[in-house]
Amino acid sequence: MLELFVSSFITFFVVIDPPGCAPIFAGLTSGATALHRRAMAIRAVGVAAGILLVFALVGQALLHGLGISLASFRIAGGIMLFLIALEMVFERRTQKREDRAAQVAATGEAEDVSIFPMAMPMIAGPGSIASVMLLMARNAGWQGKGVVLAALGANLALMLASLLAAGAIMRVLGAKIEAVITRLLGVLLAALAVQFVMDGLQVSLG
Repeated sequence: MLELFVSSFITFFVVIDPPGCAPIFAGLTSGATALHRRAMAIRAVGVAAGILLVFALVGQALLHGLGISLASFRIAGGIMLFLIALEMVFERRTQKREDRAAQVAATGEAEDVSIFPMAMPMIAGPGSIASVMLLMARNAGWQGKGVVLAALGANLALMLASLLAAGAIMRVLGAKIEAVITRLLGVLLAALAVQFVMDGLQVSLG
């Protein structure tokens, strides 16, 4: 179970990327008071947790209702995660997040950025939704599923801590160190994505 927890934790950590979301949140909330910024951080993580929990619990039933096999979803999810990994390695994911954040800041439509873009799609995006559904599907029994949910909860707690300490994290890490970490995590995610595809193909062909 420890191995499953570590594997799930790393998968969620790479996809949700708490250190990568921290600078975006810091930039979006630069004009907010400390109290308002804290409230937005808590709300963003809470809403994202709710979205991911729904997909974790009813995702398989949703696939069944749509006539999609778990093997097909594993292959599709693996391909999706591999594309995200490529964006991380070549720093395109960070640029997309910064562009999205700049659009929100420029329109001035949403002073409260907790729902969009923080909760969704930055935290509970396609990659994290696919990951939680894949990991829940791969582990039969509530004990295995509980470990996956525990790993997800640990990452969301880490995300909350990152958002609350966004300014301090940016001062400590700096842009160059963050870029190195992002690329290393991208390589790990690519390997995990390939494993998802191989698992799906094995079930389909076996």
